[in-house]
Amino acid sequence: MMSAMQRGIATECRPPALAPWQDDGTASIRPEHRAQNLERLTTMRILIVEDDLDIGKNLLRALKDVGFSVDWLRDGAAAKTAISTGSYSVVLLDLGLPGADGIDVLTSIRSEGCTTPVLILTARDDIDTRVKGLDIGADDYLVKPFNAPELLARIRAVMRRHAGAAVSLLGDETLSLNLSTRELTFQGHAEPLSAREFDLMAALLERPGSILSRTQLEDRIYGWGAEVESNAVAVLIHCVRKKFGHDVIRNVRGLGWAAELTAKPRAAQASSSDG
Repeated sequence: MMSAMQRGIATECRPPALAPWQDDGTASIRPEHRAQNLERLTTMRILIVEDDLDIGKNLLRALKDVGFSVDWLRDGAAAKTAISTGSYSVVLLDLGLPGADGIDVLTSIRSEGCTTPVLILTARDDIDTRVKGLDIGADDYLVKPFNAPELLARIRAVMRRHAGAAVSLLGDETLSLNLSTRELTFQGHAEPLSAREFDLMAALLERPGSILSRTQLEDRIYGWGAEVESNAVAVLIHCVRKKFGHDVIRNVRGLGWAAELTAKPRAAQASSSDG
């Protein structure tokens, strides 16, 4: 008989089946390619701030279909608080929102020092609004309607720029995570990760050397309102260590876990080589 812990490990370590693109004919994102042409992304956590019910539902579905962990808010005031937590990899921000306009949301979070990447998604296509959005801190600006491959490509590009890298990698020569292929490399050994394993390692490698608690990791991996087993993070760590060895993730008793880099991060190496 398998224990509860063993059953959890067996479930979490099993690679997830990724759902194909779905289109019910009402999506504001209009895919030009079918599922086999879409690059599967990661379960890094994304916040959608969109008040339109149909657009929000289709964005939520599209991003979850390629493996992202997604939260959705329809109010600008609530978005300010959520973004300020700093637990999102990217924010997709509409401009015409109740509670607070998207421009006000962006102005507020940037004035507070929040550096979370923000991609504006809006029907406002006039040049003055585009320039204003970018000048006050948006990382990119995409006019509705748009197609899925372009949105996903822009999300990848924003994440690369935020990491200071020209390629989709986090880490260093010893420990690195490929954001496009979801492959982890540790001490020369490379293997693909499941969606949850990827999200775990992305959270750790975005802040190398920093200790993240169980609660912090749960927030990054599972999002709001999810029922998470108390040992879920420990199970994911066990799965990653089973593939790469115990040293891939450092445990700090009573505090949490960290990923240590032994060399300069890739972005720093690229910068220094330019000089």
